[in-house]
Amino acid sequence: MDKLKRVLSGRDAEEPSSLGEVIDATSLGWGTRVKGFIACFAVGCLCSLLGSCLLWVPKKGLMLFAVFYTLGNIASIGSTLFLMGPMKQLKRMFEPTRLIATIVMLLCLVLTLCSAFWWRKEGLALLFCILQFFALAWYSISFIPFAR
Repeated sequence: MDKLKRVLSGRDAEEPSSLGEVIDATSLGWGTRVKGFIACFAVGCLCSLLGSCLLWVPKKGLMLFAVFYTLGNIASIGSTLFLMGPMKQLKRMFEPTRLIATIVMLLCLVLTLCSAFWWRKEGLALLFCILQFFALAWYSISFIPFAR
């Protein structure tokens, strides 16, 4: 279990004791990280579910769906920041093996919100939500070894 904690926190090798104590004192504990991950992931799922329910609201339903679905995906992606830490997550997101998947996913998130708020094109927002789903699946698969 300690090996798993070291790998997820970005410390593969053993560190000197004084440096390890400083890092442990300034970072979140393992239990707090897991709780933060669960809470953020639950908020993401709740936002996505709420967006799906709001899809059937007359006139503004599709726009609300696009916004809540995008916020849900952002929260779900943000939940992994608790497990790995923000810097390690960002480094892994932009590794050459998953760079294209990351760019497509982030572009779909932004284009969904732009089409909902700025351009006010509901059909385009729905299209970008569908693309967002596939882009997030592609991005998630890129973390599984040999799945690409």
